[in-house]
Amino acid sequence: MSMDRPMWIANEHVVPSAGGWIDSEDPATEEVLGRVPAGGKEDVDRAVAAALDAWDGWRYTAANDRAELMHEAVAKSLDASDDLVELLTKEQGKARPEQEEEAEWALTSLRYYAELGRNGLGRVIPSAEPRTQLNLVLKEPYGVVGAIVPWNFPLLLLSWKLAPALAAGNTVVIKPSELTSLITLEWIERCFDHFPAGVINVVTGTGQEAGEALVAHPDVRVIAMTGSVATGQRIASVAAPMMKHLHLELGGKDAFVVAPDADLEAAADALAYSALFNAGQVCTSSERIYVPSGQRDGFAEVVTEKVRGLRLGHGLDADTDMGPMAANRFRDKVANHIEDAVSRGATVLTGGKRPDRAGYFFEPTVLVDVKDDMVIMQEETFGPTIPIGTYDQLDDAIARINASPMGLGATIRSSDPLTIKRFYEGVKAGTIWVNDPLTDNYAGPFGGMKMTGGGRELGPEGLETFLESKHVHWDFDQAPKDWWFPYP
Repeated sequence: MSMDRPMWIANEHVVPSAGGWIDSEDPATEEVLGRVPAGGKEDVDRAVAAALDAWDGWRYTAANDRAELMHEAVAKSLDASDDLVELLTKEQGKARPEQEEEAEWALTSLRYYAELGRNGLGRVIPSAEPRTQLNLVLKEPYGVVGAIVPWNFPLLLLSWKLAPALAAGNTVVIKPSELTSLITLEWIERCFDHFPAGVINVVTGTGQEAGEALVAHPDVRVIAMTGSVATGQRIASVAAPMMKHLHLELGGKDAFVVAPDADLEAAADALAYSALFNAGQVCTSSERIYVPSGQRDGFAEVVTEKVRGLRLGHGLDADTDMGPMAANRFRDKVANHIEDAVSRGATVLTGGKRPDRAGYFFEPTVLVDVKDDMVIMQEETFGPTIPIGTYDQLDDAIARINASPMGLGATIRSSDPLTIKRFYEGVKAGTIWVNDPLTDNYAGPFGGMKMTGGGRELGPEGLETFLESKHVHWDFDQAPKDWWFPYP
């Protein structure tokens, strides 16, 4: 049974002022799960007004009280976890174990920032006149944060923005992807309804309407977005005249390097996970694989055998390894990348087709004979592909990795310390995984370099994103200074 879900503004349900409704589908069945409002400028204006009105009260709420409200959201989420994971699986598509992991990560983020928010508001620095002066560096919230969240990890990537923004004392207007708005509304309404009205708001709609209006609103001081480079560039151009603080994570084209000393069987296991988790719809998916030339055939054989054994199906089915892609347009992009590669000499060892079934499934695909100038090695594919290239020297592989304008992450499989050190020092990327890809540490920063963006989520850096610095120079002595006018 499908359901209509209004927007959530100032702790109330709000139907769209205009623009109608947007269908949300189950990508494994193509059935409509429900509808969400196609919000626009008037709805964004209302949500921002509510967030701005709530900000003074929220920023002066004690950090301990803010932390307890966030912990209460965790407790409510745990109570509702079965329902949340089921809806998340139906609307987003990946296998249930992956959805359970996403939900757990999201709650870990809330716990982490609830506690980090208690930790401090700045620092005291030495003064020029220690007896009569005090110098403080204060960390203050910006005000209203606009959080634009993608569909591939709708709870996780929301929590990475929402949790530190709230802990810092900001209020938030969320614009979820139109593909995963049902789960966003369900989570916020059900598990954050105890927050003061206006602190957390959700406006649904397209990026062109609701998203653009949120970015352009003069009272939104921070835009935190995960998405494509093109979307990030558009946001930057709209926000630039207002000098907004931008936190943009814009995807990647991550490399996976098998060192000469690596165990090929274990490396193949790691690669299958890092390339095909969530059907490859991860910004840190391994999308460029480099293997020593003499080991390519053996490695490709092992990888192909593992990939052929993966089971496609609905994410709620217990025997599913890989679910569908999120929408048909994304599946078409994967097919186009493979077609281009094959037309230019690449060989498909397994997969490469849409299976004959309902839903937006695509077979996990292994390719060899790929070249760096092929589209599949240049542009983010964001799908279940494993293109295997070769290298002769590690420095050559590093140079080819760095030739990409993207720099989110990179993985190496090796046990040699000198090889590992050369790799993590040489590769220009925000995260380097050694032997254990796609693992996050909430105390460590996540983000990219170059065209991937410049912000950082997670760790203390993730909290700093939502705080701005103020220097207070306080002199207790009001007597005139010797260096004031008139000069001697």
